[in-house]
Amino acid sequence: MSQAAFFHDESGRVRFWVSIDGVDVGASVTREALHYRYSPQTQGEDPLVTFRTNLLRLENAVRRRVASGSIEPVMLRESDLRNAQDGEDGGR
Repeated sequence: MSQAAFFHDESGRVRFWVSIDGVDVGASVTREALHYRYSPQTQGEDPLVTFRTNLLRLENAVRRRVASGSIEPVMLRESDLRNAQDGEDGGR
């Protein structure tokens, strides 16, 4: 990864990079998508903590989007996070 993931306040997104075939691909996911998919019962959670807990799932979602033709930056949608086959080990 070229740089660490970070939360961008103005856009309300976690921005991160995924290495695909040796190329770092920029991606992002909204705070809301993370909340509703991974921690709907929690109030006021840190989106970076939720992101890190589900890192493998999120990276796999980016890989699926790129494989289907998406170009950088990949903006993950809530529907991308509902898809199966995204690392069933809790993100680790």
